[in-house]
This record gives sequence, structure tokens and C-alpha cells, in this order.
Amino acid sequence: MYLPAAHALVRDDHPASRSFFYAGTMGLIVVTLVALSMGGRPSRHGPVSQLLSLLATFLLLPAFLAVPLHHALGTTSFMNTYFDMVSALTTTGADIFGDPARLVSTLHLWRAEVGWLGGLLMWIAASAILAPMSLGGFEVTARGEPGRGVGGPGEMRRLDPRLRLARVARTLAPIYAALTVVIWILLLLLGDDSLTALCHAMSVMATSGISPVGGLSGAQSGVSGEAILFLFMFFALSRLTFSGDTAVRGYARLDRDPEFRIGLLVVVVLPLLLFLRHWWGALDITASEPAVSALRALWGSLFTVMSFLTTTGFESADWDTARQWSGLGTPGLILMGLALIGGGVATTAGGVKLLRVYVLYLNGLRELERLVHPSSVGGGGMQGARIQKDGAFIAWLFFMLFALSMAFVTCTLAALGVTFDQALVLSIAALSTTGPLIESVAENPIRLVELNAAAKGVLCGAMVLGRLETLAIVALLAPDLWRR
Repeated sequence: MYLPAAHALVRDDHPASRSFFYAGTMGLIVVTLVALSMGGRPSRHGPVSQLLSLLATFLLLPAFLAVPLHHALGTTSFMNTYFDMVSALTTTGADIFGDPARLVSTLHLWRAEVGWLGGLLMWIAASAILAPMSLGGFEVTARGEPGRGVGGPGEMRRLDPRLRLARVARTLAPIYAALTVVIWILLLLLGDDSLTALCHAMSVMATSGISPVGGLSGAQSGVSGEAILFLFMFFALSRLTFSGDTAVRGYARLDRDPEFRIGLLVVVVLPLLLFLRHWWGALDITASEPAVSALRALWGSLFTVMSFLTTTGFESADWDTARQWSGLGTPGLILMGLALIGGGVATTAGGVKLLRVYVLYLNGLRELERLVHPSSVGGGGMQGARIQKDGAFIAWLFFMLFALSMAFVTCTLAALGVTFDQALVLSIAALSTTGPLIESVAENPIRLVELNAAAKGVLCGAMVLGRLETLAIVALLAPDLWRR
């Protein structure tokens, strides 16, 4: 909170500066007192307690993060600011305030910073908390134990949970921060102002889609800036782009990673299909610059597909160009499908995850082989080297839980007065942590601020569920885990 406090002080916005400074100081005092009171107690930090702490972080911490935002804004209810902080911390990025002009630059910085810290939290928690418990996508991997750079799998499992958390944080936090700084500097060189460049850099690394200018159409860096963001979105396609802790022999190379290859296939093939569809629709339409319009339409599709596959949610400034060029509307169903697929395991992306989709593909391929050769014995070979023995069953179980969660959230929102089509869009956006999907897909604008308190509460729970995933919540209810 001291960063936005200093930013507001430089801009002579003293009320906002005091809000963040006092809230940050109060938080430090409370945390220090709690640490002093519990410092002499023996460690009881097992996997369950850390998972509970992670759940409490997404549910309770936003109430504290919303205090300076509510006090500095002063024109909205505390529920709205709590919803916004849950959205930012879970890297969903659903904008409840709508018009960016409603917030001063300091508040935009705070929202982007919370989203960035939420992404860092998931990077660390995936390795230090979820992987040792075989959750968060690690349940389908043959080597789900992280920490290759700080000890072998067995060593990491035997470590004290707090020591493991510290080691993983020391390993991953500098990488995360350095990549963010690189994006920020590149966007500055391309013409963005400092705040916009920093917020977009934080949003891409965290896949939160938070922007102080209403998206990339308001940025000054143009297509060059979009190209920079596009390249750094690859870090959300596979864990192996920044860490080798989930690799097995033969898959340490990125070009052999199934997640990365599937993501690359989707990013290349789907924009080409959209481009051909637009090109077919533009045959009878006279364009003054057909070649330029075609290239802009192709780039708009390429960037937007990549953005929604990684659950970032940024639309290219040329996304509308494709529709104007061809005269056809682009269905939002494609964007919802991309967000549901999601990015890589143990990244900041949400959704079902590419590795689970790959496992289900292998299982379907094996079932087709058994139709031809019923008595055959299947072997994973190199393709299945990264998959556990029961990986397909677990992936299917997660997929069903995800579908049931989506149906439950949709029906609950509909029961609370939201129209069914809007309830479906909201549930997919929340569970896949792709907040910008709400504005990109809905035919009629959905104003989140006009939802009743119960509907906002349901969406908050759905965002937390989508961030932690249903298997982690189910794990907290397992009696055997508590006894251990």
C-alpha cells in the first residue's frame, strides 16, 4: 500500500495518499503483533493449514485490501470495493466500476498491483502448496513435485512447509518481477505513459486484464506494444517457459511440452480459421486497402485468441477491424471456449488447463484404438511420459466438477434475478478467472455494479473457486488429509 501512497503523494492527492499510508501502517502493526504472539509456538504448518491459509487469503484479505480503495473513492459501497479486490487478487480482472475515468490514477495502480501480487501468489502457491498435495493440475502429471532448482522431489516433500514456501518464493519472485520490469521498459520505449505501461505489464504477467485506459485501444504503443504483450503471454501457456520443475526426461525442451504445443496449435489454427471466415465474408465488400485490412484482421484475431486462451482478456485494437472488414460479427462463444480451456498448469492462467485437455485427448485416442483392437495393451510411450497412471480419470473428474460448478453458479445467479444468458457469461468469466469476458461476449452490456449484493457474493465465491479449483476445495473436506 505504500507504493500507491507514494504515487498519490507525488501527484498531490493527499487524501488518497493518507488512505493508503494509514491502511498499510495499520496492516503492518497487526501482522507484527500476530507474529510476536505466535513466534514462540511450535510449528504446526502442515499441508492442510497452508491450503486453508490460501483459501482465507482469497476470501478475507480482500476485505482489508478494499479499505483504502473504499476510503479514497468515497462514492461506492464497501461491497463493491470488496468485489473488486477479490476480482483483482484472483487475477479475474472483472471491472465493477466500468468507466476508467471514474478512478484516479492511484486507484488504477492499486488495482493492477493487487492483481500482480495475486499472480505472484499463485506462482508460489502452485509449487509450495498445491504441488506437494497433487492439486492444481499436478494431480495428472507424472512429476508433480516442484523445486528442481532447490532440491529434488523427495527433498522438497520432506522439507518443513514454511521452509519450502520460502525457498520457492526466493526462486520464483525475482523471475516474476524481472519479467514485469522488462515489459514495462519495452512499453515505455514504444510510447506508453508510465502508469499505462506498468499496469499492462503487471496485468499480462498476472493474466488479470486490468487496464487504466479501458484496454489496449487506449494505449499509445499500438501494434508494437501488442506484439510485446503477445510474446510475454507465452509464459502462461506452459510452466516450462520459466521453470523446469514439472519436466520429465524427454520433455525438458519446450518444443516437446504437450501444453505448449497444444497452446501453439490453438493460437495458430483458430485465428487462421477466423481469418478465412472473415475473408469469405469480405469477398463482396469493397475495401480501400484490402491487404492492410486483411493483415490487421489476422493480427487482431491472433492476439485476441492468445489473450483469452491465457485468460488475460485483452482485446486487440484490431479485433473490431476484423468484423468491420468482413461485415460479419464475431461470436463470443469462441472466446468463452478459449477461456474455459485456459493456459498451463501452475501458471497464472485459469480455466481447465491445457494439460488436462491433452490428457483427455490421449484417453479418447486410446478408446478409439480399443474399438479397433479390443485386446490391445496400451502404452503411454513418449506422449504419456508426463502423465500419471490414473491421469485421465482425474482429469475427467475435474472436468465434471468444473461443469457442475458452472451449472450451479449459473442457476444460482438466475435465481437471484440475473437473466440466464448473462448468468452463463458471468459464471464462465468467474470460474475461468477471465473478467474482461463479461464486456467482450455479452450482447447486452452487463453492469456489475447494478447486481444485488447476493449476486456479487456468489460471483466472489465463484472467482475464489475458479482460482483455487474445485479439487482443492474437495481436498479440504477429505477426513484422511486432516488426520495426516
